[in-house]
Amino acid sequence: MKKQIVIASIFIALLFISSEVEAQCAMCRAVLESEEGQSTAEGVNNGIVYLMAIPYLVVAGIGYAIYRKFKN
Repeated sequence: MKKQIVIASIFIALLFISSEVEAQCAMCRAVLESEEGQSTAEGVNNGIVYLMAIPYLVVAGIGYAIYRKFKN
């Protein structure tokens, strides 16, 4: 029980730690930085981060489903 509390505490702490993410490749960055007004660059960066997060959420959902199946 104590081990589960420690793992849950670490997971929750990691959720609250945030940092600015720069997920653009070097080529995308060079093209977008040359543009006036960084709205397109911000949109591309947000899209990359969004696409990166989806597989992690899917794997977490599958892991949770497996956990619930074996718990019962």
